[in-house]
Amino acid sequence: MIQTLLVANRGEIACRIFRSCSDLGIRTVAVYSDADERALHTRRADAAVRLPGAAPADTYLRGDLIVKAALAAGADAVHPGYGFLSENPDFARAVLDAGLTWIGPSPEAIEAMASKTRAKRLMGLEPLGEVTQRDLPVLVKAAAGGGGRGMRIVRRLDELRDALEGARAEAASAFGDGEVFVEPYIENGRHIEVQILADTHGTVWPLGTRDCSLQRRHQKVIEEAPAPGLPERLAQELRTLAVRAARAVSYVGAGTVEFLVADGRAHFLEMNTRLQVEHPVTEEVFGLDLVAEQLRIAEGHALEKDPPSPRGHAIEVRLYAEDPARDWAPQTGTLHRLAVPPGVRLDTGYGDGDPIGVHYDPMLAKAVAHAPTRAEAVRRLAGALESAVIHGPATNRDLLVRSLRHEEFTSGRMDTGFYDRHLAALTAPAPDPLAPLAAALADAHGRSRFGGWRNVPSQDQVKQYEAAGQEIEVHYRHTRAGLAADGVRVLRADAGTVVLEVDGVRRAFTVTRYGDEVYVNAERLIALPRFPDPTAQLAPGSLVAPMPGTVVRVAEGLTEGATVTAGQPLIWLEAMKMQHQISAPAAGTLTSLHAEPGQQVEPGLLLAVVQPTHIQPASGGIA
Repeated sequence: MIQTLLVANRGEIACRIFRSCSDLGIRTVAVYSDADERALHTRRADAAVRLPGAAPADTYLRGDLIVKAALAAGADAVHPGYGFLSENPDFARAVLDAGLTWIGPSPEAIEAMASKTRAKRLMGLEPLGEVTQRDLPVLVKAAAGGGGRGMRIVRRLDELRDALEGARAEAASAFGDGEVFVEPYIENGRHIEVQILADTHGTVWPLGTRDCSLQRRHQKVIEEAPAPGLPERLAQELRTLAVRAARAVSYVGAGTVEFLVADGRAHFLEMNTRLQVEHPVTEEVFGLDLVAEQLRIAEGHALEKDPPSPRGHAIEVRLYAEDPARDWAPQTGTLHRLAVPPGVRLDTGYGDGDPIGVHYDPMLAKAVAHAPTRAEAVRRLAGALESAVIHGPATNRDLLVRSLRHEEFTSGRMDTGFYDRHLAALTAPAPDPLAPLAAALADAHGRSRFGGWRNVPSQDQVKQYEAAGQEIEVHYRHTRAGLAADGVRVLRADAGTVVLEVDGVRRAFTVTRYGDEVYVNAERLIALPRFPDPTAQLAPGSLVAPMPGTVVRVAEGLTEGATVTAGQPLIWLEAMKMQHQISAPAAGTLTSLHAEPGQQVEPGLLLAVVQPTHIQPASGGIA
């Protein structure tokens, strides 16, 4: 029997595993980097061991340090979670060689399937060799790991070299393995997967299907079970193929077999020899605790002959600290508060007041809704997200709500091209016009009705806010009866609550402030200074860091005085385990270059200046 379990991971998945261990009476051990010293998973564990450093390569990818930590803490088992070393056969061997129980398949099964190239060959498929014009478009893909890292779509042959180089670097950083391969890219298919669970006695459960088609940068955003609208013939074929893949490598534990479905045909993608991020939707539908099942299987327990029957429908969304309207740029800062209404499951690795840093994935949490029907699950999750309290960096919350309510999603007709087609509409600014007024009235509560020496009582007060990327100016005034504004009745205005009436409709607003950050219900505002800093202006063509991160690459031969073309890649940043490309905003001359590989940058730091050939306002973008 397992007594003490070390989780060789961090964040949400570590907390998730600890929850099951607590239910089973198993003691827990966390490992943590210097950046995670006060992280939630570190606080939740019964014991914690430091891995010196912050970068994954120095900490969570150091299998030798993790095994030493397990032995030092008295653990008798190791769970890898997902990502990092979860599909590394050498790490699994090191755990077993140390006399510890490994929660997962055998190293041989991992070796056969963890490399996507070997997995394809096992299923009778081969990656592309030399790529020709006829093969385009193709997908460059990391052989190890997952989560969309180390992947690039190539539509032109002259893009292939950069794609290979970028994918290798990203894969090496995220997984410690820079191997990549090339395969045909299937446009606008559905990403369907099958959860499997297998014991050491020869039983393999195919636990239904999941649809994970809504993705950004090949990383899943919304997942659900079962996959809607699949013909039973095709669903049965997918389950059969998944069981065949598991039996081919004598698989043990929880795993996932992934497919692209297009034109009624299933195309094998890979087998993930680990727990999957989206496992909660399968748990909700089948009434299982997959982590608990993994632990029981590792202890030698046998599964029943048949899995439990599925019930209802479950949908999961991944809440990211990112700005979808700015090429999914990750965001940092303090997560002041995160809460969802009752009836929705929230899996997170953050607590109120925790910092969101640059070293790891920007996922804040997963929210999961289960209901008797798909339509009810969609409605429940969209409503819960809309009313959730999310005080902190900008997130993809609005995108998730709009995606769940989009007709293409509600009808079950989505595919992997969903965001390519709809991103602009889904991220179009739509600030609540009353939110800035509510923020201003709450801020004005308790102040002198004369408004300071510059103003007389009847004169309008002016406040400016940034909302959804737009600057908004609001006017209000002090009267003998209290605060007032044109076009509305102010029924209540204090520091935390504002009640307004417009055309006979009364609305209440909850206002919370953290410095310049103001939250009005679900709206995030930034209070702007009354007198902007005149020195904050940048020259046309300035390229600034859009996020905190590390400069990992500067275009070969790039020097001051060089001629550049519009859209030419110039600088690559790595932030939250993803690489972001900064391109020339226009054709012109590079007049200034401040970036160099290894440099740590903060948002707004000037990296370079491109003097446009034709003088015009310009700003750099992330490609």
